Amino acid sequence: MAIIYETKNFIVESFDSATPHVSREDGGHLRIRPKKDITDRTAMEPKIAIECMRLTMVAGEALKYAMTKQGIEIMRVNYQDMGNWAYKSKRQPFFHIQVYGRAKDAKFQPYQEAVNLPDRSTGFFDKFLPLNETDIKLIREEIERLFKQEKYQDKNWGL
Repeated sequence: MAIIYETKNFIVESFDSATPHVSREDGGHLRIRPKKDITDRTAMEPKIAIECMRLTMVAGEALKYAMTKQGIEIMRVNYQDMGNWAYKSKRQPFFHIQVYGRAKDAKFQPYQEAVNLPDRSTGFFDKFLPLNETDIKLIREEIERLFKQEKYQDKNWGL
């Protein structure tokens, strides 16, 4: 995973060596995870939950902006709170949010459908491309820009 941005309690990252759930040309895939293990959102303190919600909004806006700037027209951004696959390897799930860009001209994950998430062993994701360095740079720059906007400033979120 390549770290794109960090807040006090969370990390936004892209899948650089692992296969993403949504290929770059289909809109891209980010993951937001806490710096400390949290089993699920019900275990969060209120201020951490607020920080997480704000970050998902910012990351989604930044992904849409960056990919559109790269010529990939994003129709929608989907957010999924997951962790079920950990049970397959007898691990405890941990809270994380997948952020999926859904492109108009998607080949593998059409934006009108739910994201298809078969087991990785099926090979479904094998041809999916991760975000590239330019995508990541644009996402990082846009996150930084968005956090300076009135809408996302700490005072407006009780942080």
